[in-house]
Amino acid sequence: MTLARPVIWGHRGASFEAPENTLAAFRLAREQGADGVELDAQRCASGEIVVMHDESLGRTTGFAGLVTETAFSVIQTLDAGRGERVPLLSDVLEQVPIRINVELKCDRANDRGLTAEVVRLVREAGAQDRVLLSSFNPLCLLRARLFAPEIPRALLFESEQKWWLRSALAAPLLAVNSLHPEHVLATPDRIRRWRRRGYAVGCWTVDDPDLAAHLCESGVTSIITNRPALML
Repeated sequence: MTLARPVIWGHRGASFEAPENTLAAFRLAREQGADGVELDAQRCASGEIVVMHDESLGRTTGFAGLVTETAFSVIQTLDAGRGERVPLLSDVLEQVPIRINVELKCDRANDRGLTAEVVRLVREAGAQDRVLLSSFNPLCLLRARLFAPEIPRALLFESEQKWWLRSALAAPLLAVNSLHPEHVLATPDRIRRWRRRGYAVGCWTVDDPDLAAHLCESGVTSIITNRPALML
């Protein structure tokens, strides 16, 4: 039996080799043959949707401030590594013409309009057919379902979450298309069960080609990796 090649997502771009969540990382992932890029979307103090993983700007830019408390007029001046800037989601939608997995970064009940604004930007760019909306926060995915049922959604979960979250019990209510577990949760039995229930399954973060092959043999349909070149 020949296994179908999984979809390869560049985790924050080709982030092993380029500054994470920058246009340089996304372009490199595309050059390396990735099917798409995964990125993190947050709303900054002035309302724009910026691409940044951490709540704080410190780790990647050296600036002591929170994304939600810093205006884009400041964020756009920061060095995100090797002279790269923190991009707007709109820039990525315009300049990266492959699939984009947009993780909605919000750990609160009130997302400050994040989901609605991301949906607006995706529609404005005409990118509904190449965007996936993902989140650890079920409320963000519920909003995404209400605001944009045409855009596919994925539920993220990890081993450190409460049992009912890491068991993906909310998936049917959210009507997600995909489950994106931390790879340690993706046992062969669970993968088979999820696939029987109709979900695509994407695992993160997988940088070992042997682990990726094992997961794909068990039925995983996509791999989220910092090193897309190793997976192709």
